[in-house]
Amino acid sequence: MPMYAYIIYYWNCFWLVWFRLRSTRYGDLHQFLTLIATALRDENGLDLAYLIRPVSSHGKDLVKEFRNPTRQSLSRYEGAIESPWDEIAIQYVLVITHVAKQRYADAFKEHTQLVNLFLRFFTNNSGWTLPALFATLRDLRDLAFDADVQAPDLSQKSECMEEAARVISKAFSNSVTDRTSSYQMSRKWGVYYVVGLVLKSYFRIRRISLSKNILRALEANRDIPPLHEYPRAHQVTYRYYLGMLSFLNEDYAKSEQELTFAFYNCHLEAQSNQERILTYLIPLRILRGHLPSADLLKRFPVLDELYAPFITAIRKGDIQNFDAALDKWNVVYSRDLYSRTVPTKKSNRIPIAMFHSSLRVSGMDVSSEEAECLVANMVYKGYMRGYISHEKQMVVLANNNAFPRLADRPTPFTLY
Repeated sequence: MPMYAYIIYYWNCFWLVWFRLRSTRYGDLHQFLTLIATALRDENGLDLAYLIRPVSSHGKDLVKEFRNPTRQSLSRYEGAIESPWDEIAIQYVLVITHVAKQRYADAFKEHTQLVNLFLRFFTNNSGWTLPALFATLRDLRDLAFDADVQAPDLSQKSECMEEAARVISKAFSNSVTDRTSSYQMSRKWGVYYVVGLVLKSYFRIRRISLSKNILRALEANRDIPPLHEYPRAHQVTYRYYLGMLSFLNEDYAKSEQELTFAFYNCHLEAQSNQERILTYLIPLRILRGHLPSADLLKRFPVLDELYAPFITAIRKGDIQNFDAALDKWNVVYSRDLYSRTVPTKKSNRIPIAMFHSSLRVSGMDVSSEEAECLVANMVYKGYMRGYISHEKQMVVLANNNAFPRLADRPTPFTLY
């Protein structure tokens, strides 16, 4: 089975493994070690991933067995199975003990050691270990999040998410540099999942500039399989963050392209993920003159509350209500009022004073000079076709299509 198909199979079967293993009774750590040894012998990445997750049901049995374990008290288990898994098992007991007592900073610290030990094993094995890699890294990030959230309540400063990002970046290097495994069983099939976790961490700690290092590394490794061959979930996460990075860099055309892919390929039941994507995709589409339908917004009440006032104001050319929405939500966009300023008689020469008056009527207390500047910007950005005669204080509109549809502008993003 190709590695990418194996990863998809992993996502589909993980819960089946969970239900099967949760029914197993874990009498003591010896039995737990035996199950790990069996998973290693059979190269069963699914079982291995389940066994070392802090949230797995067998963790409760081990917590009861070791009330207050220390690394020293558990040292007698060293050498019970192949290295580094004897040490990983010890770290696992320490992690689940701290999690049970809601000591998330300590749990993160011990789990970081577990991940580093696992990476030592991962580097010398093929892609069958990817399910366990995904599980350990995801738990690392979750524990870092919990630790950082809990820290203020304990009057502590926590930078666990930043440390998690460094460790996950190391896992990326270990995945992308696989030169010995076969194509089907390469560790490179884990690259985009790991990249997604790294980017999530960078966005969380607001160190977004560090994303450039990961993207450069991806570009430098030309032997990575094409993105479209990876599981759909990995593609969507990666394309979402590409879209976000492009949005922040004001490359709106690329941002719309990436976010559109992410939205249309996102799982139908992933409502919160779709909402995240649309939060940025909707204003990008509005910028091109495509307003979201009422049916779409009804599916996402939060977005409906955010964008409906703007959409209504845009349709009516109501700048006053548009500005009121800006004051509430602090977002940006406008158009259409000027097209309503043109008199019904057939004339392409409009005094700037008429535009000025329309702005005043709409509730915008601006000077005539500012009104002229606003008109000039509308012409420059392609919302109006024509030119301004400053000397005669006149706007000369094109004879045809003076107010083109936003969607018809050839390059709507180039001016931003």
